Amino acid sequence: MSARWSPARIALLLYPFGWGAFAVNVFFASLIGSWVGLPVATPVVSLGLGAVVAVPATYAFACHIRRLMDAAEN
Repeated sequence: MSARWSPARIALLLYPFGWGAFAVNVFFASLIGSWVGLPVATPVVSLGLGAVVAVPATYAFACHIRRLMDAAEN
């Protein structure tokens, strides 16, 4: 008998990785924006925006992983 992992539990486990990935993406996007005169994001701003954006993105990814786990079990 195996315990079924919920998408929320999977998302909680993956959130630190999603946060880091989105913080890096926000920073690099701000670097690209600097080509047209936008300010470059500081590390604190990148971490803050990454934390916010990572919540729905990580949950969506966790739902995808849950569907893959269900398909693998069948």
